[in-house]
Formats: sequence, C-alpha cells, structure tokens
Amino acid sequence: MTQATGSAGTIRRTMGTLAAMLAATTLLGGCGLKSEPGTDSAASPTATPKEALLDAVPAETDGAFRFTGKDASSDLSGRIDPASKAVEMTMVMAPDKDGVVVTMSFLVIEDKLWMKAKFSGQPGLPKFPDKWMALDRSKLTDSGSVPSYDGADQGNAGPLIEAATSVEQQEPGKYTGFIDVTSGNAAKALDDGEAAALGEAGKRVPFTALVGPDKHLSSLVLEMPAAGEHKAYQYVVTYADFDSAPKITAPTGGAVTKAPALVYELLNS
Repeated sequence: MTQATGSAGTIRRTMGTLAAMLAATTLLGGCGLKSEPGTDSAASPTATPKEALLDAVPAETDGAFRFTGKDASSDLSGRIDPASKAVEMTMVMAPDKDGVVVTMSFLVIEDKLWMKAKFSGQPGLPKFPDKWMALDRSKLTDSGSVPSYDGADQGNAGPLIEAATSVEQQEPGKYTGFIDVTSGNAAKALDDGEAAALGEAGKRVPFTALVGPDKHLSSLVLEMPAAGEHKAYQYVVTYADFDSAPKITAPTGGAVTKAPALVYELLNS
C-alpha cells in the first residue's frame, strides 16, 4: 500500500488517526454503564469498597466540573456540564512519524458542535481561525469522527471500575486493586485492538483511585502493561472543581465562525 506524500497526505494520515481515536477511545466519550452508579452505597455501612468507589463516579446530577485524561496517544483536558448536556475538551496528540502535532478542541452542547484546530511541526500545514468553528453534523460522513455528549463520566471511570476484580480501601479516600480490561465496556475504554493485544496481562491491571472529601472521584490511574505497538503507560482520569467550574455556554459574536470546507474534508478523510 503506497503512502500519500506532501502536506495534504500528512494531514489526511494524521486526521485519520484522530478520527479513529475519537471513535474508539474512552477519553473522548463514555462507553456508558448498563446501570447508573448507586446513589446511596457510600452512605451505607455495608457498602463494599467497590460499591463506594462506583458511587463516587460523576453522575448526571452533578454540577459543572473539570476533567483531564491521558492514554497511550493523547492528553485531554476540559469541562463537563451535565445539566446542559455539554462538554468542552482540548486534545493534544503525540507527534506522528512526520513530526506533525495536532491540537484539537471540541465544544458540544446537546446536538450542537464547534471545534478549533491547530497543526504544527512542519511548514505549509493548514491554518484555521482561532475561533470556535460551528460544524454541521449532516456534512460529516462518520458521526464517530467527532465527539458527542455521552454522560458525565467522560473518562469512563465507571465501566473500568465495574470491571475491577478486586478493590481494597487502603486509607480514607484511597482505593487500590486490579481491573480486567479485556472484556465488556472496559475493553472499549482502550484504543481499538489494545485489549485483545494485552491477553492475560489485561485481566489483572493494577489501579489506584482517590476520592476527595466531597465524596467525588478525583482520580483513577491504571498501570497499563505493554501490548502490541504500545509501550507500558499510565491511563489517567482526573475530575475536579465539582459545582465550582464555570457552566458551559455557546460561543457568540466574534468568538465563532462557520467551519470552512477543509475542516469537513479532513474529518471525512
């Protein structure tokens, strides 16, 4: 299979990787739980450590908060506003083999969508306005190439904790244990094919979770082993500033513009 050359080919390959990750990785959209985490387990004296930890996962009743995430190929940061069914996120992807760095920001409010894009690392790369570019979803050939609001738990801590085979509370607010990431919704939390590549090692991935004094999950860290093309890495999700982060609103005036045709060409490539 021949590779495209030049700036356009570089961008298409880079954006193809971006689209695949947006469709597959948990950090850009929740897999969803079969049932919501319990609302009373943390207060129950008979709750298990796993139940108490699940109860701390962000829920649709929470106010706006901030989040960060990191996996094998990208770093994320942003805000989540469950009441508005909204999420704002910025993703910085590791440089590709040509040294191109992609920084993408998305703003989702229900079915409305805006994005920003910046490319660096090579001369002659496309330049886009430093404004929120309004996207028309009907012009996208694959809805999975862009994020949507899939719930408060954008880092998919819930599905991962659900797959925990053991959970122990080491001290108040600190939990450790092992997660089987090879099946069910937990497997969807990883890049496509990564769970299968892990094999037996993926059935006992160590994790550490912290719950703050406000009873909200503040961090979940999985020590992912090497698998296939991936080196060992930390899968990290953090949640913070519950009820104090600014609510998410639609951009207006000079802060927004229509997305040019090139944006759709890249996202549809």
